[in-house]
Amino acid sequence: MKAVDRRGEEFVLAYVDTLLDLQLPDEKEKRKLSEDEIVSLCSEFLNAGTDTTSTALQWIMANVVKYPQIQDKLFEEIKGVVEETEEDVKEEVLHKLPYLKAVILEGLRRHPPGHFVLPHAVTQDVVLNGHVVPKNGTINFMVAEMGWDPEVWEDPMAFKPERFLGGGDCGGEEEGFDLTGSREIKMMPFGAGRRICPGSGLAVLHLEYFVANLVWKFEWRAVEGDDVDLSEKQEFTVVMKNPLQAHLSPRLK
Repeated sequence: MKAVDRRGEEFVLAYVDTLLDLQLPDEKEKRKLSEDEIVSLCSEFLNAGTDTTSTALQWIMANVVKYPQIQDKLFEEIKGVVEETEEDVKEEVLHKLPYLKAVILEGLRRHPPGHFVLPHAVTQDVVLNGHVVPKNGTINFMVAEMGWDPEVWEDPMAFKPERFLGGGDCGGEEEGFDLTGSREIKMMPFGAGRRICPGSGLAVLHLEYFVANLVWKFEWRAVEGDDVDLSEKQEFTVVMKNPLQAHLSPRLK
């Protein structure tokens, strides 16, 4: 977004500028955000917008390295829609890569960056599946466990992108998997309902673009004698306990 200053010169309006100008309705009069509130909002914006995507990307690439047959299949799919002389996989062709989308979705199912969503408080007493949740009771959703439920997913701890293609756990690819939870909820890496992550579409697009180009430009292989360790560690997001190390070989001549 651009704005014009008093001298008529254009400048870029940053996120912090909007926070500094924001007026909050208070009990008696409007007030501006405090410095602590601005710091908190900026931290939330940066962490939610970057940490989650970078964490998901590392988990996906770890599985691509661990299971070379997945990487080979992914590369062949990309090669089918991108000319060999092209240096980059363009955003415009991503929709032609269903296996790529399946790899991304399987990564989000098997390794959701956050194992919980933001907690909610019920506004009145509720009986849920025979259990009483009292008014003001705090509830949360076990995001990771939902994606690992053996009653919903066959062999849930295995990394199998094919489950998101025709004939898999999620039905035909013509309809597409509902990541928003508007039709049904089988997993919810971005939450669901009215408070679903507003950046979910952009996050999936970024993951598709990054993974496609990383596989298109380089052959990824595990470091000799060092198997990829998928152990988890809790930080702001659930990250790899031992960060991914891989040997990269350029594919493009």
